[in-house]
Amino acid sequence: MNAILRFLKDWILIVAILAGVAGYFIYVSIPALAPTHAFADKAVGIIQPVLIFAMLFLTFTRIDPRHLRFRPWHLWLLLFQGGIFTAIGCVLIALPHSPLRIILEGAMICLICPTATAGAVITRKLGGDVGNITTYTIMINVTAAVLIPVLVPFVHPNPALNVWHAGLLIMSKVFPLLLMPLVLAMVMRKFWPKLTSRIAEFQELSFYMWAVALALATAVTTRSIVHTHVPVSVQLGLVAVSLICCALQFWLGRKIGGLYGEKITAGQSCGQKNTVLAIWVGYTFFTPITSIVGGFYSIWHNLINSYQLYRHKKTHRDFNGH
Repeated sequence: MNAILRFLKDWILIVAILAGVAGYFIYVSIPALAPTHAFADKAVGIIQPVLIFAMLFLTFTRIDPRHLRFRPWHLWLLLFQGGIFTAIGCVLIALPHSPLRIILEGAMICLICPTATAGAVITRKLGGDVGNITTYTIMINVTAAVLIPVLVPFVHPNPALNVWHAGLLIMSKVFPLLLMPLVLAMVMRKFWPKLTSRIAEFQELSFYMWAVALALATAVTTRSIVHTHVPVSVQLGLVAVSLICCALQFWLGRKIGGLYGEKITAGQSCGQKNTVLAIWVGYTFFTPITSIVGGFYSIWHNLINSYQLYRHKKTHRDFNGH
């Protein structure tokens, strides 16, 4: 059993993606399940945000507010992520019929998406500061919860709603998802510290929830690709923009963090994303095909993390060998 769990942890990205793709095609190929498609669509729409909420809550139960510290690089990264998200949004508002609309919307998702809940784990393994990436995770969640409802209704209008009602609708979905886990965890820490500590011991559970959430998100992305009428060139553009945004954010994070002696922590804070959330945002608030960017961003940032971990281990092994 331990060997199986170790294999799943080492290859969880591949397993979850393959499970999502295969699960979708198996499900739709069974005629007897055709009447359940509408129900399944609604169920996934409920399960995805619930899993994201639960993962964030479990992560935040480990947070001790006394260990949170603001660092100057936090502000620079927030200005970059929020600023470029807003700038691209303004371009699309000014050019609503741009042929690059879908690709630019994909870039917006990649750039505003908060730091992954697993970011602290990778940061610790690379020798970074867990407290500082945790602080940034909270700050970027708050920033995303504010900017997405404010800007998206103008960038991608809902024909059935005016801008004000569309903004309130998005806020009603985003605010609880990104901020309530933090509020709930802090309230519980204040009034029920023993229960909070007990819940925090189940961090392993978030690993399995992430795997399920990623498989569901991949299935949703697969469905979007199968049913889309968007040209292949646009789809490839979304794949390319996810790679560009991933490389840019890791590079910029490390560059800015290096100025303050926190290259690793800032790089992970800016580059490692909650891609399940990115897929959900793309599918829910933009054109469903934009969910592709979240799926491929997940591949790119995990490849970069794998390379960083390899280099880190090799450096330490060579150092100890000498």
